[in-house]
Order: sequence, then C-alpha cells, then structure tokens
Amino acid sequence: MTEQPPVEKKSFKKEYIAFLIAFGIIGLAIAFVIGQAASKLVTAFVNDIVDPTIGLFLPAGSLDKLAVNVTGIYGTPSQYKYGDLISTIIDFVIISLLVFVAYKVLSKYKFVEDKTKPEEKK
Repeated sequence: MTEQPPVEKKSFKKEYIAFLIAFGIIGLAIAFVIGQAASKLVTAFVNDIVDPTIGLFLPAGSLDKLAVNVTGIYGTPSQYKYGDLISTIIDFVIISLLVFVAYKVLSKYKFVEDKTKPEEKK
C-alpha cells in the first residue's frame, strides 16, 4: 500500500486568495468598477450634451421634458415621460457601441477570443 503525502492544511486567508486568483474575481471586480465609471461618464455625456443638443430642435426644449398627459377613466391624470426613455435608449446604444469597439480591439490583439468568426476545422 502506497502512502499518500499529508494534505497541507491551508488557512482561510490562503484559500480565499487562491479562490480569488483561480476565478479571476479581482479582474472581474476591476472591470465592474471601470464599467460603472464609464457608464456614469456616458450618462453624463447624454444628459449634458446630447439631450440639450436634440432639445434645440424640439418645442419642449429638452428630451427630458417630452411627456404625454393622459386622463384615466376615473379622471386621474397620468404623465408618460417618454423623453427620459429616449435618453436612456441613446445611453444604452452608446455604451453597447463602446463595448463592441473595445471587444473588436481586444480580439484584434488576441487578448480575447473573437467568437464572431466561424471556427476553423482542424
């Protein structure tokens, strides 16, 4: 019978650090924080630059002010603020475009695998 070497008992701290490294949690956390900052930057750009520029061509003067007032069946008014929805859609399109451009650049330099190209047969 062959003896197994004793299993080294790791401390909680060492196990935790090994977990973080093995699953790339630190890189994910950094990407999340940078993504949040980029999202805030794009939102500020849309709110402070894009919306007022589009507002120059609107009678309301701003995308945020676009709304429809509707009276309900019991006479209670409701306001649908579709201008804010349009701003949020513009925000999403810009962020998704930035993510796509970053993906294409990273795949060009082989930092990530380009999954849009068909697989080569071996």
